[in-house]
Amino acid sequence: PGPPGAAPAPGPSHSLGLNVHSMTPATSPIGASGVAHRSQSSEGVSSLSSSPSNSLETQSQSLSRSQSMDIDSVSCEKSMSQVDVDSGIENMEVDENDRREKRSLTDKEPLSGSEVSEEQALQLVCKIFRVSWKDRDRDVIFLNSLSAQFKQNPKEVFSDFKDLIGQILMEVLMMSTQARDENPFASLTATSQPIAAAARSPDRSLMLNMGSNPGSSPMFCNVGSFGSSSLSSVGGSGSSSVSDSCSDHFTIENCKETEMLNYLIECFDRVGIEERKAPKMCSQPTVSQLLSNIRSQCISHAALVLQGSLTQPRSLQQQSLLVPYMLCRNLPFGFIQELVRTTYQDEEVFKQIFIPILQGLAVASKECSLDSDNFKYPLMALCELCEIKFGKTHPMCSLVVSLPLWLPKSLSPGAGRELQRLSYLGAFFSLSVFAEDDNKVVEKYFSGPAITLENTRVVSQSLQHYLELARQELFKILHSILLNGDTREAALSYMAAVVNANMKKAQMQTDDRLVSTDGFMLNFLWVLQQLSTKIKLETVDPMYIFHPRCRIELPTDETRVKATMEEVAAWIAELYRDPSLFSEPKFPTECFFLTLHAHHLSILPSCRRYIPQTAVLHLVFRTVEDLKNNESQWKDSPLATRHREMLKRCKTQLKKLVRCKACADAGLLDENFLRRCLNFYGMVIQLMLRILDPAYPNIKLPLTPEVPKVFASLPEFYVEDVAEFLFFIVQYAPQVLYEPCTQDIVMFLVVMLCNQNYIRNPYLVAKLVEVMFMTNPAVQPRTQKFFEMIENHPLSTKLLVPSLMKFYTDVEHTGATSEFYDKFTIRYHISTIFKSLWQNIAHHGTFMEEFNSGKQFVRYINMLINDTTFLLDESLESLKRIHEVQEEMKNKEQWDLLPRVNRAVFQRGAPRSCL
Repeated sequence: PGPPGAAPAPGPSHSLGLNVHSMTPATSPIGASGVAHRSQSSEGVSSLSSSPSNSLETQSQSLSRSQSMDIDSVSCEKSMSQVDVDSGIENMEVDENDRREKRSLTDKEPLSGSEVSEEQALQLVCKIFRVSWKDRDRDVIFLNSLSAQFKQNPKEVFSDFKDLIGQILMEVLMMSTQARDENPFASLTATSQPIAAAARSPDRSLMLNMGSNPGSSPMFCNVGSFGSSSLSSVGGSGSSSVSDSCSDHFTIENCKETEMLNYLIECFDRVGIEERKAPKMCSQPTVSQLLSNIRSQCISHAALVLQGSLTQPRSLQQQSLLVPYMLCRNLPFGFIQELVRTTYQDEEVFKQIFIPILQGLAVASKECSLDSDNFKYPLMALCELCEIKFGKTHPMCSLVVSLPLWLPKSLSPGAGRELQRLSYLGAFFSLSVFAEDDNKVVEKYFSGPAITLENTRVVSQSLQHYLELARQELFKILHSILLNGDTREAALSYMAAVVNANMKKAQMQTDDRLVSTDGFMLNFLWVLQQLSTKIKLETVDPMYIFHPRCRIELPTDETRVKATMEEVAAWIAELYRDPSLFSEPKFPTECFFLTLHAHHLSILPSCRRYIPQTAVLHLVFRTVEDLKNNESQWKDSPLATRHREMLKRCKTQLKKLVRCKACADAGLLDENFLRRCLNFYGMVIQLMLRILDPAYPNIKLPLTPEVPKVFASLPEFYVEDVAEFLFFIVQYAPQVLYEPCTQDIVMFLVVMLCNQNYIRNPYLVAKLVEVMFMTNPAVQPRTQKFFEMIENHPLSTKLLVPSLMKFYTDVEHTGATSEFYDKFTIRYHISTIFKSLWQNIAHHGTFMEEFNSGKQFVRYINMLINDTTFLLDESLESLKRIHEVQEEMKNKEQWDLLPRVNRAVFQRGAPRSCL
């Protein structure tokens, strides 16, 4: 309440495009219950703070509710007793009457329910804004204009406190814009923002150096040291030199806007400090509304500053002044939420302020790597922005998907790599531990002189922890966009675009320049896995992959499980004649199939890349060992120089390969990640088993002779990927194999091996046989339990042995040019499995039945004898050749006279043990 009659100050609402004065002031984001929104002014806890991110939704809901005129019910029930209104006021010059009044307020506890006087409210406003219109002081800003008005006619200076707050802020900001060399804020002692203190330096700009040591320079803030702790250490004295890694930084512009923004942020922060120090007073409706007005006006004027309305208009291409604060996590709690709430209904203003912020966060993410924990700050900032919600609306999500680079059109054959480099989320999804993707990780963690198994394990766990943190934030971002009804379609389109643009990653020979990196795809896969965890298979439509509105673009020549291309085309044409056969695609169905195809394009190509890398590493290692062990034989020969050069090159190559493998181990051999993959494949298997027999889990064998058309038309890799993934984890992470889904995997292997007529490609059946072979205790002892689950499964005891015998004979002719050699490998796998099954009593009886009256036994024995005869003949020929080489080598003089080429031919024909 104030004297009427004063003309309103030039309000910011007209420039901002928002009727700030007509808006009902928001209730304090922390409520009037007296909970401190910053425990200390220097804590740096912000809306983009180190508080748990799941509290952000609660905060934003509180802010949305604050748009109403209701005062927090808790605050209304609280006693309205007044406390020391002088708390926190320092160095403010007032006359003796004011001092006496304050002393009386301090000494005497006011009666409950007493109202705050206008003079006390004015003191509170002055304290928060650190201004004075009575006396000049070094720690306050003296307002000349208001001082003159108060001296001339104090009762007509302002109509209400909204008016006064607007006049104070406008005069202070105008003082900053009009002062050429003078900084009106220079006399203020910083209370909460070291950035503000550093930015006041007239001849320096503040950088957020991602790699510098904390406190190394007053001009540099090490983001890695920022958390819930204060940034005050950064503002200390020190050298202005910059560390070598200063290329990764953000520069806070040394301009008038920065000075004004610092001031407004500190004023916003001091409101919370007062609420903490005087909770009872602040719970009074009058004071609560006054503080809400202060917050609202600070935000409105901050919006003007960010647009450049008070100085020079800022373009969308300029870096936002708020980005460094957000990366430092040094904004007061509720600041960003209030800024979004105040501006999001004015589309033009909202874009003007937040598009530069979004672009700045993307640039920050591109400059970050997993070689430090700086990567998490852009991610956390974007995550918390996307989680801000008012009602059912996520304004930032809508703004993100409206960006031109949300889903850019492909301009070249390299659609996958383009999408990663150009799309807005691509920068955030690109974090990777693979050496091919980010060399900084290798240099930081694996550049030591000796890489041991133990220190590699420790480093891998740290990198996996970093990846987990990053992926959790990525999941929250995409999940928020999907939750927002207006942006769900855009999110699904982006997810489908990533899958469709990277179809070439599934090829055996892929040009890596045309597709997204392994790190990008694995991060994308992890997020989709999290989105799929709560999907129930009853809600998944198995016909989706054939749906006219399917988002996944399968190649026309994609091999199917059983059907030919012509059969698939004819069946789909028949389906399209009756649209009623297709239901509307729902999110669970779309998300499930996108996740399935993401596995095909991410984890499987990474596994296929890892296996030959490991083989090359072993080969180079053996070469180095051979050269070192045989050094005595060649060190005095004419080829000694050549051998030394070769040894040097091999050692260098070996070092690189060891580092690359260590990075790949961290990225691929993450047990938690592999378990998620296995559990998802368990869901895929359940879906296929339901297609094969709707009576699942009560399946009866053999299945019907007629293959269901849905199953026959499925892409072949749905089955093949399961086999390849099992093959990988059996080799490199067998401890992952024992999950609740293992029972379904065992059932699927048994059903497929006992119904080979359901699969057209014999090599796909051979892969399933190889999985069973690899889990055999004779091959991999750590998977004995899994093999026992297969051989003891109720469906396997009667049909597995006859089915394997049949495949043993059928593999004689596969249709491939290499069928003659392939059949020996496949039959070796089957014979090894038979040795183990023979020891099982249940299968022993099946063997005996097959021997006595089985249809497959005679052909099986015939093929077995033929192979034995051939192999025996080959062995005798080899023995003869070995004997000839041994006879040649006995005569050393004659052997040495032979040309090197001839000796090499002889040596290749004889085993190493004979040489």
